[in-house]
Amino acid sequence: MKTLNKYILFGAIALTVTSCDLDMVPETDVTDASYWKTETDLRGACNRFYEQMNGNNDLGDGFKHDYRSDELTTGGANAVSSGNVQIPNTNGAWTDAYWRIFIANNIIEKAPRADVSQEVLNRYLAEARFFRGYYYFELVKKYGDVPLLLKTFNDTSDPELKMPRTPRAKVIEQVYDDLRFAAEWLPDIDKVDKWGHVARQAALAMQVRVGLYEGTHNKYHNVDGDYRAHLKNSIDAAEELINSKKHSLYPDFEKLFQDVAEGRSNRENIFVKEYGPNGSAASTVHGTIRQMENAVSLTRNVVDLFLYTDGLPREKSPLVISPETSYDDVFTNRDPRLSMTCYKIGEDAYKGAFSPHAFHRGYSLKKGFDLAQWSTNSKEWTDWMAIRYAEVLISYAEALYEYNGSITDAQLDMTVNALRDRVGMPAKLSNSFAAANGLDMLEEIRRERTVEFIDENKRYDDIIRWKIAEKVLPVDIIGALCVVDEATQGKYDELKGKLTVSGQLQGKQRYGSQDNIYVIELAENRRFDVNKDYLYPVPLYEISQSGGAVTQNPGWK
Repeated sequence: MKTLNKYILFGAIALTVTSCDLDMVPETDVTDASYWKTETDLRGACNRFYEQMNGNNDLGDGFKHDYRSDELTTGGANAVSSGNVQIPNTNGAWTDAYWRIFIANNIIEKAPRADVSQEVLNRYLAEARFFRGYYYFELVKKYGDVPLLLKTFNDTSDPELKMPRTPRAKVIEQVYDDLRFAAEWLPDIDKVDKWGHVARQAALAMQVRVGLYEGTHNKYHNVDGDYRAHLKNSIDAAEELINSKKHSLYPDFEKLFQDVAEGRSNRENIFVKEYGPNGSAASTVHGTIRQMENAVSLTRNVVDLFLYTDGLPREKSPLVISPETSYDDVFTNRDPRLSMTCYKIGEDAYKGAFSPHAFHRGYSLKKGFDLAQWSTNSKEWTDWMAIRYAEVLISYAEALYEYNGSITDAQLDMTVNALRDRVGMPAKLSNSFAAANGLDMLEEIRRERTVEFIDENKRYDDIIRWKIAEKVLPVDIIGALCVVDEATQGKYDELKGKLTVSGQLQGKQRYGSQDNIYVIELAENRRFDVNKDYLYPVPLYEISQSGGAVTQNPGWK
């Protein structure tokens, strides 16, 4: 835990006096003793959280898109998804989270010095506690047990800097405690003093997220304790948020991820990383429009999860085109979100120099990309939705089913079918439809979550908590159909060595009997060790600096 050593010798002002509210105060003229006096000071301290948030993700480990699952590809292997992670010396997923937790602890300890009412004080304590809970949850998802530090440190000899890892259950209880305090004292979303700052609805939505994750994780990983209590926490928070009527689905799924859908007028927004025009709001790198073009592709593995318009999956629907003879055959009679998520031949960015096979041989990502902004380099940043209302709805459906073993048609209509209605998907999910077609209701709810949240950093967390990573990761990663008439001859020739013939490549059946499907990665080169890969390895530096009190996760050597 001595990662914090480099921070604790600096005063709180080094952490906080960077916001626009305090730009007129020379940093060298402010001391810790002269700060923490007014509400302006507390607001300036909390502003640091928003500057610290990563754009387009909050993974903390260098990803701009989340390649850790079977969802996305850049055309080559990712160390996490292929099972080739090495134990790092340091990792931002650990150090960045603790740095932000330290900022929260600093505010929680020193804010009471300010000459403000208890109500005003609690409002800023709630903001700090929201982020402390937010980052501890991120740590737990990746590492399991982690040291639970709830104070700042005056010097590097404090023995708590060498504390061992705290049991996961205790850390999560603290997360709940922080989020409940935040939900009680944060302002309503219609009363926040600045758009993008957390409101009580964000604290409720985080309780939905944490409860569902821990409940399903503990169930499928056979963790001791009452996993249903977590699910009930998720259900209760979701119902409070839904019944508040503060949020609704944005009517246009495609435009939801573009700048026309920003601000409180977009009632799907619950918590966003705000960007201003021309890279303002401390943003120098934009990850929501300018990096969502076809520098990243969707795998065929996940494309195949999209339903057909009859509401049936690929393995059951008579609408399947087989064999496919064109790249665009995969889009025919599909859930409309597929063509809203990936490009077809000839549309928008594929005109001119772009083509389906020009980059990473998968289905090039369309979601969130604005060709006009890319072409003109206008840099009109789009807010990144850290939490949107659709997540609350689909999480509510999943938690209900996991808790009760069933879900009513009325509950399906307000959750799964609301998402389908938004995009004009003709088929609806009901209990009778599932029974008549031999569908597993839980699998259909999970499917809905997957296709709704492509490239929104959900898939990896989901396959971990569902404990299906050993099923979906160590397999062939399939790309797009490559047809010579639809690609430049040179590109087609370049790919020949990894294209299937009657579904075979290198003597093994890879994708049914389909010709010309590109195989991005071979299953032989991928692995997932259930004895270790469900958790990240603890960075070696953290173990060393704790004097061995922080131990390595099982299986990592």
